Amino acid sequence: MLDIALVLTILVLAMICFVTEKLPADFVAVMIIGALLVLGLAPPDVAVSGFSNPATVTVACMFVLSAGLDRTGAIRVLGQRLISLGRNRSILLVLIMVTVGTVSAFINNTAAVAVFLPVVLGVARARRVAVSRLLIPLSYASQFGGICTLIGTSTNILVSGIAEREGVGAFRMFEMAPVGMFLFVAGAVFLVTIGQWFLPNYAGPELLDTYQLRDYLSELVVKEGSPLVDKSATDFNLSDRHDVTVLEILRDNRKIWFPLYEPLKVGDILLVRGKINRLLELQSKAGLEPEAEFRLSRADLQGSNRRLVEALVAPGSELIGHTLTDLQFRRRYNTVVLGVQRQGHLLGDKLAEIRFELGDALLLLGKPEDLKRMQASGDVVMLGEVEGQPARGRQAWVALSIVAAVVGFAASGLLPIMTSAILGCIAMILSRCLDMGDAYESLDWRVLFLLAGVLPLGSALQDTGAAKYIADLGLKLVGPFGAVGVLAGVYVMTAMLTECMSNNASAAVMAPIAISIAAAQGIDPKPLLMAVTFAASSSFATPVGYQTNLMVYNAGGYRFRDFMRVGIPLNILFAALAIWLIPLFWPL
Repeated sequence: MLDIALVLTILVLAMICFVTEKLPADFVAVMIIGALLVLGLAPPDVAVSGFSNPATVTVACMFVLSAGLDRTGAIRVLGQRLISLGRNRSILLVLIMVTVGTVSAFINNTAAVAVFLPVVLGVARARRVAVSRLLIPLSYASQFGGICTLIGTSTNILVSGIAEREGVGAFRMFEMAPVGMFLFVAGAVFLVTIGQWFLPNYAGPELLDTYQLRDYLSELVVKEGSPLVDKSATDFNLSDRHDVTVLEILRDNRKIWFPLYEPLKVGDILLVRGKINRLLELQSKAGLEPEAEFRLSRADLQGSNRRLVEALVAPGSELIGHTLTDLQFRRRYNTVVLGVQRQGHLLGDKLAEIRFELGDALLLLGKPEDLKRMQASGDVVMLGEVEGQPARGRQAWVALSIVAAVVGFAASGLLPIMTSAILGCIAMILSRCLDMGDAYESLDWRVLFLLAGVLPLGSALQDTGAAKYIADLGLKLVGPFGAVGVLAGVYVMTAMLTECMSNNASAAVMAPIAISIAAAQGIDPKPLLMAVTFAASSSFATPVGYQTNLMVYNAGGYRFRDFMRVGIPLNILFAALAIWLIPLFWPL
């Protein structure tokens, strides 16, 4: 009984950490491993078995395969051609959902959204359609597609791995497809019809207003006797001491961009970014005076040699968890960050000290070639007009063929999914669709460490009897309603956990509990595991429940309640349909 109490304590503490987000989810997962080892709840080989689990290895391989499709431009070009056929909003919406949903069935859905987000924004501008009418459907459609195949999401692979470990048997490649496709069609019809009443219609504001740049940017003139004369901005340590960034020097009708080490002269006009109180303080200390005729416009920032664009922090980005100072961002990319938004709110604190999170929106100012280089790094998804990498012709078809072969071998049963995926990665490297550097960069270590930590927690829940203990408590509530009531209870509980914590974490917790409930009820565990899978892979009600929701949050100018207005009815629809359909295909 002590072991059960200890495992449940770890579970509760981990859930609190996941929900509050005080610590990164991947670090919480490592803490789980440490706790299991220290408390003797799992032998060392079991505690670290998540790193070698077939589910973790397969998910890692899917990141590489997705990167191969992305880097060769195969998916982007296909998507652009299909989506551009939309001549009115309804047809455009259907094309977006069908295209993104189909792609998301076979590659990581966060990667799919990252590829299609700039495409949809460009088409929306061309068709003069509010992006807020399209981006929530884009995110949701990626989730619709993800529940149609085994490799659609990491959650599917995770639950399949737990099912195989517990003797239930792994999921087949297209085993989820009948129910998944029904839900896909139902969700798409909802968004095209009833959902239109709930989707907001926000006009995209000017970037200068969105990021309140008129309150932060100013021009200051270097006066006679200023201590800045013959010194550079770096020498005077303007950024660290005064939280002021010099973007440009105007000298004798000549503009000097990024003047980190340029000595200043009397009469120089400095374009600077900083809070008003910091700028006033700098004026008095550094012998500067404001340029009386300064009126900021986008033209002041843009020119033939630089662009003002918005970008999102991408999944797996090196920016996540780091600050501009940590990354030496300005020197690294020759680009400056003028503002940061998170979940619809402008972060007005010192930019250099903000630790970036997935989906943060950055306002960037830089030269076109530097912005292209930054986009190619995969650290950000550019939302503005920055030309992407061209499709690589033959290699694009090779990458598509490799992924098709991976799916085909796994679906036919000729090879296990892990073996097929590993061979696909080898083929991507040998065919030069990717190099080893690209492959390493494509891995989202946060997801992989999360899986590696929650898998042994699931094992501990099962081995100590904690899962059975929770199952017995749950059956007292839903048992009187029969097998369908138990199925509904498992689905609803998983869905609720997914809305407030990681979908993989909720699936890893609920899958062992579902197996224990099935054993106690004397029913087949497969239907309950399917309920866990569908519920954990479909999170619509909040922007924080799923990575793709976070990615479109800022880009669409959404508010938290927008996801609730559209997502809660959709969650109810999916729950009702899943609870009806699952017993038809996997009898209880």
